[in-house]
Amino acid sequence: MTDRDSLLDRLAHWWTSTRPVSVESRAVLAERWARLPEDVRTPAQLLGRHAVGCEGTHGVFPKCNLTCTPCYHSADANKVRIDAEHTLTHVEAQLAYLRRERGPRAHTQLIGGEVTLLDPDTHAEALLIMRRHGREPMSFTHGDVDEDYLRKLVRSADGTVRLPRVSFAGHFDSLMRGRRGLPRPRSEAELAPFRREFTEMFSRLRRDLGVRSYLAHNMTVTPANLDEVADVVRQCRPLGFSMLSFQPAAYLGDSRRWREDLRSATPDAVWSEIERGAGARLPWQVLQFGDPRCNRTAYGWRVGERWVPLLDDTDPADLAVRDAFLERLGGMQVGATPARVLVPRLLRALAANPALFAGALGWARRAVRRSGGPVAVARNLPRPLTFVMHNFMDAADVAPAWELLEQGVLSADPGVRATQDRLRACSYTMAHPDTDRLVPACVQHGVLDPGENVALRRLLPLVDVTSSPSRGRPP
Repeated sequence: MTDRDSLLDRLAHWWTSTRPVSVESRAVLAERWARLPEDVRTPAQLLGRHAVGCEGTHGVFPKCNLTCTPCYHSADANKVRIDAEHTLTHVEAQLAYLRRERGPRAHTQLIGGEVTLLDPDTHAEALLIMRRHGREPMSFTHGDVDEDYLRKLVRSADGTVRLPRVSFAGHFDSLMRGRRGLPRPRSEAELAPFRREFTEMFSRLRRDLGVRSYLAHNMTVTPANLDEVADVVRQCRPLGFSMLSFQPAAYLGDSRRWREDLRSATPDAVWSEIERGAGARLPWQVLQFGDPRCNRTAYGWRVGERWVPLLDDTDPADLAVRDAFLERLGGMQVGATPARVLVPRLLRALAANPALFAGALGWARRAVRRSGGPVAVARNLPRPLTFVMHNFMDAADVAPAWELLEQGVLSADPGVRATQDRLRACSYTMAHPDTDRLVPACVQHGVLDPGENVALRRLLPLVDVTSSPSRGRPP
């Protein structure tokens, strides 16, 4: 190959990579849209128009060292040992399948039991595997983690930074048992210093090593802590989390840990408490992921104490911008994209869609006005803050609905059909390359996990139950 041929190849690759939306992305989005139930194909729907949805691993490290009531893991999960070779082999297989079936880009969660029970090198390699398959990975942890562990995670043995950017979701709530320094919390307020220390560790990573982070806060909600949700929101808003996510408890996982009438904490009640803590109405219906019975998301930012929505669902001009963007540029990737790709991608998008530029300017003016005006924005730079609620389904409802879907049958029973429609519109998918299928998360947790963990218990039996790895000091 001549130098001229090499240069032409590089230019062709650059031109393809800076395309606003790739041909492959458009194809997988169209396929996802076609598989959605008719009633969720709305102007607000993002699945099949902008994203294929989120993804998660399964069966790669089921063990956890805290206990929760309730817990979505099956009874055998903690009887499976952590094994680096097993983890990396199956992360690679699942991510390769997700890449092949769902296209070049998605957000994917490294999830199972407790991710920091993996040694730092195995954890880092799992994240790098995910990135090599075009995924933006997020590690899910209970937050009882050593700062030294995080530093070993982001650096190679020679001290160089191998992970310049990390995403973590920390799960904190008073339903968890075994956290060092607070083994049996009596209230959400008692967890305030632990939440603060979690975010401060990542601030120090940025200060000392230049490692950037995206942090989410997860919380399970039951009748026992429903009335504390608003206080948790107020507590977390200034801490540096970019997402606050709440999950009304469902009858999934280990039935020994179902202690109360979980469903009395309804989605509407939980969302009302989130809004009370945010001090604002949260317009979740303006952008929708999957079925509204499953997911509510309010995108926005905070300016000082004010929370500002990305889009005002009562403003026709904002809705017009949304519709134009999804029609012309749905699927365009902006986040976690290097500037050498992002800048020409945006320029090409504007050049091909000049009318969108005027709409974007109008939106920017309205967004600044909603934020309190130019002076307020200059004094308090906007910080992204998204509110999320995931409403999982009960295993007893999922099992019969999934069995019929596997047979290609849509039920005539209204209740079963409603569950089937929610599964068909699921925005959170897990890969089973061995059986050549993708499954919704509620199916994984409610139907498949128990048998999977029984098999893993035989494959990876615990060999030493008397010792556990150090997780470091409490806050």
